[in-house]
Amino acid sequence: MTIMKNALGNTPGVLLASGLTLNDHRNAIMERTAKTGFYNGHETLEFKDKDPIGYERIFSKVRAGLVNSREVAKKIAASPIVEQEGELCFTLYNAAGDCVATSTGIIIHVGTMGAAIKYMIQNDWESNPGIADGDMFTNNDCQVGNVHPCDIATIVPIFYDGLLRGWVGGMTHVIDTGAVGPGSMSNGQIQRFGDGIQISCRKTGINDTPLRDYLHESQRNIRTTKYWILDEKTRIAGCHMIRKMLTEVIEEEGVEAVEKFMYEVIEDGRRGLVKRIKAMCVPGTVKTVAFVDVPYSHPDVHVPSTFAKMDSIMHAPCEITVKPNGTWRLDFEGCSRWGWHTYNTNPTAFTSGIWVMMTQSLVPTERINDGPRYATEFRCPAGTWTNPKDRRTAHADAWHFLVSSWSSLWRGISRTYFARGYLEEVNAGNSNPCNWLQGGGVNQDGEVHAVNSFETAACGTGACAMKDGLNHAAAIWNPEGDMGDIEIWELAEPLLYMGRRIKTNTGGYGKYRGGLGYETLRMVWNSADWTMFFMGNGYMNSDWGMMGGYPSATGYRFEAHNTGLKERIAEGKSLPLGQDRDPSLCEYEKHLGPDAIVKRDKQCITTEDMFDNGDLYLNYLRGGPGFGDPLDREIADIQEDLNQNFLMEEFAVKIYGAVFTKDEEGVYTMDAAKTRARQAEIRKERIGRGVPVREWMETERAKIIDKDASLAVQQMFASSFYLSAKFLAEFKEFWDLPADWELPEEELGTPMYGARHNIDIGDLPDVHPVIMVEE
Repeated sequence: MTIMKNALGNTPGVLLASGLTLNDHRNAIMERTAKTGFYNGHETLEFKDKDPIGYERIFSKVRAGLVNSREVAKKIAASPIVEQEGELCFTLYNAAGDCVATSTGIIIHVGTMGAAIKYMIQNDWESNPGIADGDMFTNNDCQVGNVHPCDIATIVPIFYDGLLRGWVGGMTHVIDTGAVGPGSMSNGQIQRFGDGIQISCRKTGINDTPLRDYLHESQRNIRTTKYWILDEKTRIAGCHMIRKMLTEVIEEEGVEAVEKFMYEVIEDGRRGLVKRIKAMCVPGTVKTVAFVDVPYSHPDVHVPSTFAKMDSIMHAPCEITVKPNGTWRLDFEGCSRWGWHTYNTNPTAFTSGIWVMMTQSLVPTERINDGPRYATEFRCPAGTWTNPKDRRTAHADAWHFLVSSWSSLWRGISRTYFARGYLEEVNAGNSNPCNWLQGGGVNQDGEVHAVNSFETAACGTGACAMKDGLNHAAAIWNPEGDMGDIEIWELAEPLLYMGRRIKTNTGGYGKYRGGLGYETLRMVWNSADWTMFFMGNGYMNSDWGMMGGYPSATGYRFEAHNTGLKERIAEGKSLPLGQDRDPSLCEYEKHLGPDAIVKRDKQCITTEDMFDNGDLYLNYLRGGPGFGDPLDREIADIQEDLNQNFLMEEFAVKIYGAVFTKDEEGVYTMDAAKTRARQAEIRKERIGRGVPVREWMETERAKIIDKDASLAVQQMFASSFYLSAKFLAEFKEFWDLPADWELPEEELGTPMYGARHNIDIGDLPDVHPVIMVEE
């Protein structure tokens, strides 16, 4: 047994009945897990087998308590992000920091809050600052285990009879973190030091009371003080409700039974994933890839370093290996390097997000805990954007590429569902939901304020292999997402709604089309010193379709300044209230004053710019990709899409071969016979312009040898080659390149972010919250 002493040289009270330190306790669990292949060595589920009713009774009480606490706590929050969108969750952990059960909500934080607890365990918080009944800890440090700094976690230890029995964590997504730019996911900074307030598992409460110094310091360092403190109360209230719930369960069921449950249920969760993988997936390997644009050379992107002032592409190849024993490996070998931007992530965020995906397909049950983690092997190579190993990296908008990279995983694993015949589980890949409307200044109440419009929680979903995707219904990171009420957003933001409508043509075409996104046009009103920026993808599409399905629509930005709208309103003239249905027609511009300054382009990432009262900002949320050949779509479905304003005539003709008439009332009627005849012609035209794959590959091979590609593409691959000799070898083998072919970054003249000297600035205390293999 390790004898502990605190910073004063005194021996603190023992926290566990075993007398072990928390770190020794966790290490012993990991050793038993590694030795047996079962969590904590549970080769049998003794409690569940002997007393299944008692086991299920405890689970039901715990799960119900978690969900109830979340629903009650979110009503305390004033932030629309929490109260309207449900951007919070509560999770129960055992004493070793492994998740036992979780509420509904943003369940990516099953992993992130667990990582923070493990960090405290592994770095001896037990002796300094100490862990006691009534303590509260706060974390939002991405390099401890968070996704991005605006996810604030409150963590409370749970004691019974003087011993630590577990932990509860509550997470909310706050509006502002005091970063360089306003809003919770700012992007003007390029290093961690501009990401805003950073709280690294700090003790922020004693005896169930928040410490005054923390409350003052945190509120003085962010813009949205009243929302911050109410979110704080939300998390504390939920955590304390759950602590009380677990205490009551212990008194009702007995401490021995509850502690057995809190370890055995994790092995139960591991077996649940194994069982589902065996049932739904085909053993073998699937390779997928995702990309997203980082267009920083544009004049509307202002960053404090010439290193960052370049266009680049983030690259995420993934190899999914489904093993016959029902476990799987997710290997991200070949990812590109981290960058001078805010879109980097860490292994905990990357792997925890996959749980969001799996709970909507592989493990769609209430038994969400850390068990599936122990049936999963991750590989996030060091130096890549998934595992920077450099504590300077910024993470404020890690979601910019996380959602795109996960979309490719969804497509990959869906191929195995399809092979097994689970057509209803296939997902062509949920959308990258950007744009994120963000900004701040002085609001309509005369207060310093910031915004992050979480309307983006309701986007189009990908099509499956038997039905269309859902319109404006969810987001990959929050399956319970909601766009929120207009009236609530207008109370929180000095941005009036000029309109909110479904966005025509945004769902990917296919036998089954992707769900459509939507758009809201906002007018700045009654504000001062107001800034906003755009945060999305526009030059590239990261949401491809499956098996012939088309990708969803890419993005564009629309903003208008010096609009003359105040005068037009006074004069009773027309206003831009309708949908920007066909961006090429510039409908909004027809309802502005003659001196209006409009920006309409594919530059969907900008940094802060001033917006005066009367200026306009279009918040456009994307659709999902399609599944299957569009020429196989039912005639009646094409007609319905036209009549619902989901599809423009031009693309009905071009993509689906539709032949139709339109009456005086604007109702479309398809001519089925002529449509099928036209579709037969399109198939022949395809064959006529088709090129055998062998010939196409020879053409592409010549381009690769000549390095005939944009600088951004070359830099992306060069950084992947630099970090992975294996990826380079596979690339050269696939394209049959000469042995001496290479693409060194040095010859491109682009920054290498420390790679030139193999700099590794991961010099802080480490934590390993996920199972990872480095080869």
